[in-house]
Amino acid sequence: MARYPLSPWIAHRGGGCLAPENTLEGFRLAARLGFQAVEFDVMLTRDQVPILIHDETLERTTDGRGGVAERDWDELADLDAGRWLHRSWSGARIPRLTDVLALCTDLGLGVNVEIKPAAGHDEATGRLVAEGVAAAWPATLPLVVSSFSEAALAAARDAVPEQPRALLVEAIPGDFGARLARLDCAFLHARAVDLTVTATQELAAAGVPLAAYTVNSPEVAARCFALGVVALFTDRLDCLGP
Repeated sequence: MARYPLSPWIAHRGGGCLAPENTLEGFRLAARLGFQAVEFDVMLTRDQVPILIHDETLERTTDGRGGVAERDWDELADLDAGRWLHRSWSGARIPRLTDVLALCTDLGLGVNVEIKPAAGHDEATGRLVAEGVAAAWPATLPLVVSSFSEAALAAARDAVPEQPRALLVEAIPGDFGARLARLDCAFLHARAVDLTVTATQELAAAGVPLAAYTVNSPEVAARCFALGVVALFTDRLDCLGP
């Protein structure tokens, strides 16, 4: 079995439920709480700048409006990305991929970079994210690049073949072996609530490390580890983790 590079507990979207998602403030909080790895989402702006945001639209997590892929970076740089969670987080900004990679390097955090393309931008997002990570990430820190989008993963593979990659799914597919081979992915990330004994045993027999999302209770965490899951993504940095 290939070795999964990230630690067993991974802070989901940076600070989980304790800080605004996908912000520098969240990554700093995860590090203070003892996490050694974080996960975040990367999408492209209209002018092809990779930034951290989960949704294709701005309304849920910022004070902006409209589609992320319909705005240039200079239109997004000053948006408030913290007040939606609580007024105490007012002033948090949307970070660029380069900003986050620099901070995580300084904090010594491993990263799971999830390629999160807006509709119709899969290949460009996969390529530019892979190239951006390759240009900035030190070989001394652990890394996994992942995506639900097979087109984005294929573009990332073609751009930087040596990067460790994971295919993101909900339930473990019956053809996981063929899909992982086609994309040259060493790992699978699957939804915790969909895991079955049979599917996890098949993965283990094939030598494929499995990480599960999003685990927010001790009971689900215990079940996942009993099934052979090697790492868990969690929002509950206050009660789960290292």
